Amino acid sequence: MKKLFTAILVLVAVVNLSSCSYNSMVQMDEDVKAKWGAVESQYQRRADLIPNLVATVKGVANFEKSTLVDVTEARAKATSIQVDPTKLTPETIQKYQAAQGQLSTALGRLLVASENYPQLKANENFTALQAQLEGTENRINVARLDFNSSVQAYNSKIRSFPANLTAKMFGFTEKGYFQSDAGANKVPTVQF
Repeated sequence: MKKLFTAILVLVAVVNLSSCSYNSMVQMDEDVKAKWGAVESQYQRRADLIPNLVATVKGVANFEKSTLVDVTEARAKATSIQVDPTKLTPETIQKYQAAQGQLSTALGRLLVASENYPQLKANENFTALQAQLEGTENRINVARLDFNSSVQAYNSKIRSFPANLTAKMFGFTEKGYFQSDAGANKVPTVQF
């Protein structure tokens, strides 16, 4: 009888220690999902600007067609990858980030190539779209930072005692972070 009483007492203590964390873990999980939605929204904003940018650039005679094709293909790939907010594992985040990185690279090549076309740089539509794209890139960065902060709080919570007991019981798992692109730690070489 004494063993049964001790077991019940331990079970009640564990439930009391960890049940308080369940609701906060649910709230933090929902916050991560909301922040992920903000990240996707900003990337979608960028994807929506690209067709107008490409159409404006196409109007310039002899513009590098391969650059436009690369941008269009990268956009198609980036928008085809959908991530389930309930499965924000490091692998899914990396896959999504890789597709978005390819689009960023293609856009960068387009903007660099546009420097060789004075009539394009003078085009008001192009200038306006370029400014919107720059603003969107800033918004993407802010959304990614907010997402990573939310993931950090969530991951810290589910790994801390006694919340880790509840997390294991109810299947709360670690979320993935956005990380810097490969080679981002290298300073680019500038030559004049």
